[in-house]
Amino acid sequence: MSHMQRRILGGTGISVSEFTLGAMMLGAWGNPDHDDSIRMVHTALDAGINIIDTADMYSDGESEEIVGKALKGRRDDVVLATKFHNPMGPDANHRGNSRRWIVRAVEDSLRRLGTEWIDLYQVHRPDPDTDIDETLSALSDLVRAGKVRALGTSAFPATEMVEAQWTADRRGHLRPRSEQPPYSVLARGIESEVLPTAQRYGVGVLTWSPLSAGWLSGKYGGDRGTDPSQAHRSAFLPDMFDVNRPGNAAKLAAVTELAKVASDAGVTLPQLATAFVRRHPAVTSVIIGPRTHDQLTGLLDGADVGLDDDVMDRIDEIVPPGTDLNRDTAFHSPPALTQAHLRRR
Repeated sequence: MSHMQRRILGGTGISVSEFTLGAMMLGAWGNPDHDDSIRMVHTALDAGINIIDTADMYSDGESEEIVGKALKGRRDDVVLATKFHNPMGPDANHRGNSRRWIVRAVEDSLRRLGTEWIDLYQVHRPDPDTDIDETLSALSDLVRAGKVRALGTSAFPATEMVEAQWTADRRGHLRPRSEQPPYSVLARGIESEVLPTAQRYGVGVLTWSPLSAGWLSGKYGGDRGTDPSQAHRSAFLPDMFDVNRPGNAAKLAAVTELAKVASDAGVTLPQLATAFVRRHPAVTSVIIGPRTHDQLTGLLDGADVGLDDDVMDRIDEIVPPGTDLNRDTAFHSPPALTQAHLRRR
């Protein structure tokens, strides 16, 4: 079994493994078998992972419930992270980053997780309709009430990360100690501003989608052909793997080249992908989000994989630093780009 290194999360003193188990695929969205999902959580913990990341919205609360069941008797040994922001029902006030919703959302998450506290409570997305002062004020109260230990953000642009730090400082709130951005060999955009900003402010970084939603799973490109129509994710997001789209053709070409680099380095493509993300000095932990036990063990086997500078240089030649080949998934565009009403008077 590989040896799992630990790092400190953003100056909190909380020690986390360099892999985080992402629970998005536990439940109806991915693996509906609760017993199998619970086994996956235990396999991850037994391999040295000590941090689990979920969110209220994943399978409409089911992911949190599965994680809660899996942690019975092991809660004290796990750094438990979850998120709020996305709609949890039709009511316009059952979503977003308002104090009104936060105080309700945290109780819902605590109940589903079967716990009295959340170690890292994260703002899942920025909310242009809510003052960051309002959000940080409510979150700071949760820490003081003992319901939450540390605060984080997810998919915040660098400017909003800075604003959150300054607002906390000026208003006497607790500040976000972590940011959770997407990061992979195919999506390197955060290297330009988000990661340097995190380093300047001592903010820990938990990255997601190291396999670029499956593009770096080793199933596509090279000898494997270009028809990933059987993949779980193509049913989930059909345009994501349509190779007739220009952005996807570029990704396929890059993946084919990266597969050669992995082969020359004697590692699998997923191992190359996670080792690449781990090498950035700003990254605290890489969230892996397996759907099956085989996917999990394949990723865990890569915990000891390190990439030397020659391999990193070859990766830079295929996908230059700061480049987003994965832009068209629109997962990490700011609200100003994804919500039409914000740019139309």
